[in-house]
Amino acid sequence: MSFFKQKTRKLKPIKSTNQSTNESEMEDAKEASSLIDKLLSKNIANIKAAYGNSSDLGIRQMKSEKGFVACIAYIDGLVDKKVIEGILEDWMYKLDNLESGADGLTDEEMVKLIQNSFLPFGEIGIIHTNHQMESAILNGEALLIMDGYSLGIQINTVGFKGRGVSESTTESVIRGPKEAFTETIRTNTAMVRRKIKDTSFRVEEFQVGRITKTVVSVVHLSGIANEKIVEEVRQRIQRIDIDSVLESSYIEELIEDETYTPFPTVFNTERPDVVAAGLLEGKVAIFIDGTPFVLIVPALFTQFFQSAEDYYQRWDIASMLRVLRVIAFFISILGPSLYIALTNFHQEMLPSTLLIDLAAQREGVPFPAVIEALIMEVTLEILREAGVRLPKTIGQTISIVGALVIGQTAVEAGIVSAAMVIVVSLTAISNFILPSFSMAISVRIIRFGFIIFAATFGLYGITLGLFILSLHLCSIRSFGVPYMTPIAPYVKEDQKDTLWRKPTFKRFTRPRLVNGGNIWRESEQTARNVQPGKRSEET
Repeated sequence: MSFFKQKTRKLKPIKSTNQSTNESEMEDAKEASSLIDKLLSKNIANIKAAYGNSSDLGIRQMKSEKGFVACIAYIDGLVDKKVIEGILEDWMYKLDNLESGADGLTDEEMVKLIQNSFLPFGEIGIIHTNHQMESAILNGEALLIMDGYSLGIQINTVGFKGRGVSESTTESVIRGPKEAFTETIRTNTAMVRRKIKDTSFRVEEFQVGRITKTVVSVVHLSGIANEKIVEEVRQRIQRIDIDSVLESSYIEELIEDETYTPFPTVFNTERPDVVAAGLLEGKVAIFIDGTPFVLIVPALFTQFFQSAEDYYQRWDIASMLRVLRVIAFFISILGPSLYIALTNFHQEMLPSTLLIDLAAQREGVPFPAVIEALIMEVTLEILREAGVRLPKTIGQTISIVGALVIGQTAVEAGIVSAAMVIVVSLTAISNFILPSFSMAISVRIIRFGFIIFAATFGLYGITLGLFILSLHLCSIRSFGVPYMTPIAPYVKEDQKDTLWRKPTFKRFTRPRLVNGGNIWRESEQTARNVQPGKRSEET
């Protein structure tokens, strides 16, 4: 497809065949030299050396009366201690029987005997190298090693405490599901799978970060998602070569198409229903362990004006709210700049009475309108950030009181005019209407550019700024898909759910540029009868 373009970001280059072969041979040789030893004492020494005798490293040895020795290693705090105690207690009574029944068995047969008779756990794996041994322990699994056998058994004993499922704090709704993602990746994927009970649900797991070894899962619906987009996501994640990934923003910055743009090209959410809706449209979700925010790609401009609650309300109400968000978007960008342009360059466009009142208010103000706007905008941003960083019990109070006191005092002192305070306040309130914080903070940045344009050229500068902004938006892509789709390029079939929403029975197709071929949301009969009055009695 012509919409997919080559990434120009300097990522980790894909290796040639010869280079990959040579490195593969070196890795095989290195792995062969780090196999688990048959001497249990040497394996314990290797584990202690690898972790530097950390105080949270637990090694419990077990010895039978006949001399059979084994040990279990784990990280305290990452495992379920009850499961560990159960293994130790059970083995204390079975070691003698294990020794008598293990005579003459190979390593694999020994593992099979242990798995069937002594470890009735669901997830048990075999490891052969020290590297696998270290990774298993760090992932919260217990490692069982026996003297005289050059392999280990990893047992799923993950049991560290995590935050439970709670209500979303950044995307609250009046009607709809209240649950939000947690910091545990397996809990998050399960929450989405609970909503999409279909075998086409695919989860591919990667490990990113040389030190943190963060688990990253790519989720899509086979047959609905565009395979080119899925493959592009795989390649970009596999090219990441970084020491740590602590939050989804690390992945977002490393895989996005455009870095030098104020607009977000990767959508993030902490709501399972939003992720499920994106997957059903043919998009790809990226889950990162340790964060409740899930990335959705490709992200389109219209997506940032849509709220989860839009699909739980009537179509006419949802459409009105979306149009209101678009109006608030332009007010938030152009509010101060329009005031500056009209009062400085185009006074003839204002009613005479209003113009006289504005002139009277500005009579004692020593600064031009552009300096007024910059002072108020910077002060507002400081108050906003202070409200976020302060404790919750006093943060909101200080923000409101601070804004009122500073605004009133600034007007009384003659530093700014009352009209400018009103304009900046209206602009700030309009910015809060946008449902996506990523888009809202981008608008706050762009607003300063329009203030400079308006102070320099008036309405002509604002027009020039809007022209440049439109060109920039139309030039952005998100994983190869044009950012302004389906507005530019215009796709008539996809206008059912953009800056407005049609009734559910009319949204019978999925987005065409994002979808992988299965475009029908509804059955053929339902899609054909799009008008309620024309539906047959059988339907």
